[in-house]
Amino acid sequence: MAATAFSTPDEIVIERRIDVKTRVTPLEDLDFVYEIERSVAWIRNGNYQKTFSLSCNIIALQFPDELMEDSVAIINRLEKDISGQIFILGDTSYGSCCVDEVAAEHYNADCIIHYGRSCLSQTRRLPVLYVFGQQKIDITDFVQQIQEAIKDKNSNIVLMYDTVYAHATDKLSLLLKDTYRNLVASKLCINEDKSVGNKDTDANTSCVKVQRTKVTKCGRSFVVPDETFLSNYSVLYIGEESLTLTNLMMTMNRCPFYTYNPETRCARKETINVNKMLMKRFYMIERAKDAKIIGIVVGTLGVADYLQVIDRLKKLIKFAGKKSYTFVVGKLNVPKLANFMEIDVFVLVACSENTLFDSSEFYKPVITPYEMEMALMLRNDSLTVGVQQQAETAGEYLSSRSWKGLDQKLGETPVVKAVEGRKGIAATYTHETPSSNK
Repeated sequence: MAATAFSTPDEIVIERRIDVKTRVTPLEDLDFVYEIERSVAWIRNGNYQKTFSLSCNIIALQFPDELMEDSVAIINRLEKDISGQIFILGDTSYGSCCVDEVAAEHYNADCIIHYGRSCLSQTRRLPVLYVFGQQKIDITDFVQQIQEAIKDKNSNIVLMYDTVYAHATDKLSLLLKDTYRNLVASKLCINEDKSVGNKDTDANTSCVKVQRTKVTKCGRSFVVPDETFLSNYSVLYIGEESLTLTNLMMTMNRCPFYTYNPETRCARKETINVNKMLMKRFYMIERAKDAKIIGIVVGTLGVADYLQVIDRLKKLIKFAGKKSYTFVVGKLNVPKLANFMEIDVFVLVACSENTLFDSSEFYKPVITPYEMEMALMLRNDSLTVGVQQQAETAGEYLSSRSWKGLDQKLGETPVVKAVEGRKGIAATYTHETPSSNK
């Protein structure tokens, strides 16, 4: 029983069925949904060749599982207009929302086209074109539903959206401004050439900062008047329930949220108990404050500046008198982290969406870098005590165990002659008195 907790029997792996929501886009809608014309123009104008001996570009197409069935049709369509070598990236090392630059570089790719939803994490290694997939939305129904959900026409509203609806936000915001004069539309923060990107996804190199009236949240930036506070705004989000929505609600926890799901055509005011979620995060911070040995889990190899985040965590942990170890385990699961029972708490360095997940099934808490920093920086007195006491190392922890594994202990065990062992069966050995109870 103990072995099955940390491994999966072979027959279960072979017979396992994976339920994936797949949808094949009709060929007549392929150019519109996947923006073939814009992709061809980006490849032609980019001149991303790194090896001058080659006569064509090497282009990586990254697909999530739910869009994989459209990949062959997209390649066939792109090959009609470009002469580059195209290959598909699937089963990404971490989350499909992140650009897998490392895997693309293994095949000497010059650029990447990332399909589907994205966490909009900044990249550094390769040029990236985001093709979110232009999902359809009933504009008339959207406007009617929002007018019924938000009665106050003078409300301050920030329009945010899932990336697959970015193509329609210009038209939607214009229609809504006829009713809500104080509406501002957000823009996606992505690194693309403005000459080939659409208006909804213009590049903005300064979007990672908050300057004057510009506010950036979760890869989305918008501008508000100087005299207003963000807490005075309501957020209108277009899209279904997702990690993006959860992350936005956690980040903008003082703002009321209204959502419209284009698939179900339902508009509602979100009633998620944000305070309860925040209390859970505060509990994680308290657990991190008491931790002596901290595991830094690398959950990305493509997000820009992730090495700087790891280096900063190491310095803060060392200054607090605690011990840290760094792990690269790929996609997280319970058995992987259960192998390191000496660790008191794990801090996951990944994109903004992959770090925020329910870790209740894990044996030890898994927190974000922000929560780790909060735990290390609160209460200066505790930091002083921590430095004086010093944290026990993994070696000291091992030496305190009653069972330390199969150590050879060469030269420590005395040599003895072989002796005759027990005889009989397990019920009654020859040297034992037979039991009278039958």
